[in-house]
Amino acid sequence: MSAIIRAAGGVVWRRAPNGEAGVEVAIVHRPRYDDWSLPKGKLAPGEAEVEGAVREVLEETGFRVRVGRPLGETRYDKVVGRQARPKVVRWWAMQATTGTFTPNREVDDMRWLPLAGAEQILTRDTDRELLLRFAHGPAPTRTLLIVRHARAGSRSRWNGEDRDRPLDECGQVQADELVRLLARFDVERIWSADVVRCTQTVEPFADALGLEVLEAPVLSEIGHPGREEEAVALLRDADTTRDIVACSQGDVIPDLVSRLAAADHVDLPSPFVAAKGSVWALTLSSDRLLAAEYFAPPSPDACRDAG
Repeated sequence: MSAIIRAAGGVVWRRAPNGEAGVEVAIVHRPRYDDWSLPKGKLAPGEAEVEGAVREVLEETGFRVRVGRPLGETRYDKVVGRQARPKVVRWWAMQATTGTFTPNREVDDMRWLPLAGAEQILTRDTDRELLLRFAHGPAPTRTLLIVRHARAGSRSRWNGEDRDRPLDECGQVQADELVRLLARFDVERIWSADVVRCTQTVEPFADALGLEVLEAPVLSEIGHPGREEEAVALLRDADTTRDIVACSQGDVIPDLVSRLAAADHVDLPSPFVAAKGSVWALTLSSDRLLAAEYFAPPSPDACRDAG
């Protein structure tokens, strides 16, 4: 079987100008294929899908974006030479923030169009289907990013209080690398369980944004039992339209995510996974959960060397 070509992109949108109702989406013209498409491109070796999507959108449109709800994937065969290879593209809704389009070798034109206008001009059925997928959900959303603390060595080898156990070398590098993923979102607030390894996991990201890490004991394994609904309310009812990071522990995250998902009938994978240094991205419209996706943890050399 031919190797799968992996790519990622976005339905890039903005509010209609001049106070008009609705939104506009960006479509691009590629002279090589003489087609109109949604911005996307192949992933670089080892590149995470969401990072590749943001990079490709910036390269093809010139716009920086706020990552929104996941839109799933499209699949089709791409002819390379004389061979057809399967291609899988992951998609997100992305709100344009700043930028200006500049023609380049790959994309020589870009248009902002209302949904109906874009549907008429797009060349491929897969892009039109994706546009409908976007249109059937809310455009403005917020994302709750639930982070499991990074690697912190062995509990049995730590002589002090367990809440004071710090990140090990692998965990420190994971925390640094998480900055790149979390920075793809429009984060306004950072909460952490009141344990050292949790606060250390999100401190590099907080430093990068100039934000304070807010202590939330209900997110810790010690403070959570008996206060599960309080933890859910803390995250669901946050008085913000922007994104939130919450760092917690392995015995809390499955319960927390499951309660949020069950209340709004959102399916989760089985078995549930939340490895150290991983992120669950929960997309909400107002206080209603729409989607949940899992980002695997960074695997830097320091972690591989540690086994």
